[in-house]
Amino acid sequence: MPYRVSKNDFDKLVEKAIEELPEEFRKYFINITVIVEDQPSRAGRRLTGSKELLLGLFRGVPYTIKGGFFDIPYPMPDKIILFQRNIESLCSSEKELIKLITETLIHEVGHYFGLSEKDLKRHKI
Repeated sequence: MPYRVSKNDFDKLVEKAIEELPEEFRKYFINITVIVEDQPSRAGRRLTGSKELLLGLFRGVPYTIKGGFFDIPYPMPDKIILFQRNIESLCSSEKELIKLITETLIHEVGHYFGLSEKDLKRHKI
């Protein structure tokens, strides 16, 4: 049975997961937003081309190919979107929920740093 929490509680768990990311990753979080949505849209699911349950999605320009003019950050904010209902559907306790939020966030951060799905699977991220 899915472990469900309120939107507010889920947001707090996401904030905690972000705070617990290693500093070596967090220091690059410039002009990036983490958003929680209930479920992905059809367009979001089509974008990935995967039949797997979509837990998160990176939307933006990977850090590795950004270029700033005189250190001016890229003008549009990047987004990491976490899908609350899909994540909850795979968890049966708060402990599992925290673990999966963290794993999903790290996976999407991998995309932010330019890693493909193939790269992430090879490194088990």
